[in-house]
Amino acid sequence: MKVDRRRILETALELLNEVGVDALSTRVIADRLGVRQPALYWHFKNKQALLDALNGEILARASDARTPRPGETWQDFLRRNARSFRAALLSYRDGARVHAGTEAAPDDLDHVEAQILHLAAAGFSPGAALQLFVAVSRFVVGCVLEEQTSPISGSAEQARLDEAARAYPALGEAIAHYREGGHEALFERGLDLIVKGAEVELAQARLPPS
Repeated sequence: MKVDRRRILETALELLNEVGVDALSTRVIADRLGVRQPALYWHFKNKQALLDALNGEILARASDARTPRPGETWQDFLRRNARSFRAALLSYRDGARVHAGTEAAPDDLDHVEAQILHLAAAGFSPGAALQLFVAVSRFVVGCVLEEQTSPISGSAEQARLDEAARAYPALGEAIAHYREGGHEALFERGLDLIVKGAEVELAQARLPPS
């Protein structure tokens, strides 16, 4: 039976949620589709090519803030884009691991160009704008990776750490605050620090030479 690229990706995403990225293979996908494994190689030469395609599919389906809105400040766009990216990676099991190490697809560069031009209009050089987007992207991937692999809230591991931290007043208070906020609060705090740091850097770049 002949299968097309779309059907392969649909099946691969279903299996990703079921078995995770480590157990996902062309053999498992072929078995689910009821075809021989070589049939998949017409579309994806190896697992990495498949993961690259899955990453593109995940972003296309779930990340809805890839282009700036008219009149939107660069700060608001950076935050909206980062939150949408995080939501996209969280929408599938091991989403951060699927994304890690991938490059932007050539047919996606219009979004990247629009993003860089938006920051350039605010005063960033194209190089600085790209560096900022890469920094935010890697921050998001790191946050989601931690979130998707961290122990379940209330686990024995967390309980042991919390108990030991009670002997350290400042650390105990800090960990209690950390637990209360959860992953989303930590993500928002880190994102805010990145944006505010970029604001300072941009303001300094605009200062006349002394």
